[in-house]
Amino acid sequence: MKRASKKAATDRNFVVALSRGLDVLRAFQPNDGLLGNQEIAARTKLPKPTISRLTYTLTKLGYLTPVPKFEKYQLAPSAMALGYAALANLGVRHLSEPYREEVMRATGGAVAVGGRDRHSMIYFGQSRNGLALGVQLDVGSRVPIATTAMGRAYIWALPPDERTALLRELRDHYGSRWAKMRDGIERSGETVAKHGFTMSAGDWQNDVAAVGVALRLNDGTGPYAFNCGAPAFRFTEDRLLNDIGPRLVAMVRNIEQALGGMAPQSKKEERKKTRVGGKVARLAEGIR
Repeated sequence: MKRASKKAATDRNFVVALSRGLDVLRAFQPNDGLLGNQEIAARTKLPKPTISRLTYTLTKLGYLTPVPKFEKYQLAPSAMALGYAALANLGVRHLSEPYREEVMRATGGAVAVGGRDRHSMIYFGQSRNGLALGVQLDVGSRVPIATTAMGRAYIWALPPDERTALLRELRDHYGSRWAKMRDGIERSGETVAKHGFTMSAGDWQNDVAAVGVALRLNDGTGPYAFNCGAPAFRFTEDRLLNDIGPRLVAMVRNIEQALGGMAPQSKKEERKKTRVGGKVARLAEGIR
């Protein structure tokens, strides 16, 4: 987890203490259970004395519950209420459910919808039959943007300037691992230009294959992204390209219409999206 940038820290309107407090809450992952100050400090890259003050304050405010026996904390109902309120307000989660269920039944894959959380995509809706994936993913789970079909679909739905800024963040975050990830992202750009969806076959998990499609709405929210994935032996690359991908594209376009339409693109964006091959890579200029 990255600390507040130097630019943010010098912004007079930016409240550093609030940012750090939220970072503490974000340190808790769905399967964590309890975390101590030392574990939170390691995840947030903040000094342990600072973490001690923050956890004390968050406990007093009702966002953390202390567990004295283990000298650790867990998220309190007040913190969870924020997440549930956010989910309740995400119309795309509720409206997309029957569409997700239909594609899940037709393909045998797990179908999820998510949004960006820093360098990850976080699931806020999922339809699965229990046999679709070898990895356990549920609402609240995070997957990396750079190597997953969902994340790559999100990247290529961004306006060019926002996409370049995100790719630079990912480059700085991953360091020496970035070159390989960048190549996969650029290949996904070509697939989006040709077919309307991204693919990730073994890029994130060796035995998981998936396609991703972005959802762009005209109300200014998002973009969001959907994926459909399964064990690689069930979703071969040929099936991803000729069956699963087109199904997911059709599903997302139907959801866009039901939610009031797709966000309009400028003519400049439309021209760029039609380019394939080496020209796609140039959209990520400045990140090599």
